[in-house]
Amino acid sequence: MRKPERPLWRVGTAAVALATASAVVACGSDADNSSAPAATGSHGAHVGGSSAPPQPLRVGERFVDLKMAEAYTPAPPEGGTDEYRCQMIDPGLTKPAFLTGAQFTPENVAIAHHAIVYAVPPGGAAAVREQDAKTPGLGWQCFGGTGVAGAEVEEGDAAWVDTWAPGATETLLDQDAGHKLEPGSLLVLQIHYNLLATDGKPAGSDRSAVRLRLTDGTPQTRELETWSLDAPTDLPCAADESGPLCDRAASIADVTKRFGAEVGEMADRQVEECNQGGAPKPGDTQTCDHKVAAPMTLFAGFGHMHMLGRAMKVELNPGTPNAKVVLDVPQFDFDNQRLMKLPSPVEIGPGDTLRVTCRHDAGLRKRLPQLSKLPPRYVVWGDGTSDEMCIGIMTVSPRKS
Repeated sequence: MRKPERPLWRVGTAAVALATASAVVACGSDADNSSAPAATGSHGAHVGGSSAPPQPLRVGERFVDLKMAEAYTPAPPEGGTDEYRCQMIDPGLTKPAFLTGAQFTPENVAIAHHAIVYAVPPGGAAAVREQDAKTPGLGWQCFGGTGVAGAEVEEGDAAWVDTWAPGATETLLDQDAGHKLEPGSLLVLQIHYNLLATDGKPAGSDRSAVRLRLTDGTPQTRELETWSLDAPTDLPCAADESGPLCDRAASIADVTKRFGAEVGEMADRQVEECNQGGAPKPGDTQTCDHKVAAPMTLFAGFGHMHMLGRAMKVELNPGTPNAKVVLDVPQFDFDNQRLMKLPSPVEIGPGDTLRVTCRHDAGLRKRLPQLSKLPPRYVVWGDGTSDEMCIGIMTVSPRKS
């Protein structure tokens, strides 16, 4: 069993703390649904209009409108149809503020597939600026996080503060709570551009924007964090697949070569922490129990996997009379990783256990344009399109005993 010392989500080179509130209002979105939309099986181009206008400002709030520095024309790597592009945006904060809402606005919805907005506190700002400066053109390519090596250090944890997919609207935080942004914080805007409809050929440029809803907060404002509940990924090649990367050790070596030792070591580390005996258990379903070390309140959450994800759930005290499913995503969709609030807040504390379970499907590899031309592989934890993750991302607020 695992016993995290603090509620953080480490995704390769990014640690994520999602900002939300004890009651989340996602006007016109699926944030209140008990499950994510059915997976399309193709992750193809979306058809949809731009986000709806934001809701009016509430007492003490202000809008901060930010935009990409310049227009960008996607150039998918290796002749593909998808590009994940990250750009740095400086909100220019000179005093602390709480983020109570955010809305991404795409300029070119024909190619903007989905987007994630990360906030990087001052401790990680230098790494982001260095990444931006050393990469030619606007921004840098990224997948599964900010794409910034060095943002994983404790003082530089990146925070996932907004997710957009076509048709999504602003997510409002309607309690006195939010994600705290310190002066000197930066934003990293990750946009997934999809050119599937044009066979990877240029389809115009994009200069998207994001609007932040900020408040100064009060001494009573609750600062929110995220507890990442991860489990191993040990997905063998399908029965009709073969190749050198169908060997687990070879696949881990490949991940290490592509992303470094820290990511490459995750597969064995998770097995050791989650499975008694320390031996991998190959299969499409994996679990991990996480012991609760401190009192906190669970408010919301969502599941994160990659292209082969099928379903995931988080259970409280499984196998006991008080067992409860706190997060259920029976049909995972990589392109719609939307926050889901719990029907009511759940109080947890020392002695409780949260179990995360993920199911992946190697058969999807042949059906997804992003993966169909890649060699078969034994899938383990990693940042890439051909790798996987299993994370139940729970929004929490620490409380006194």
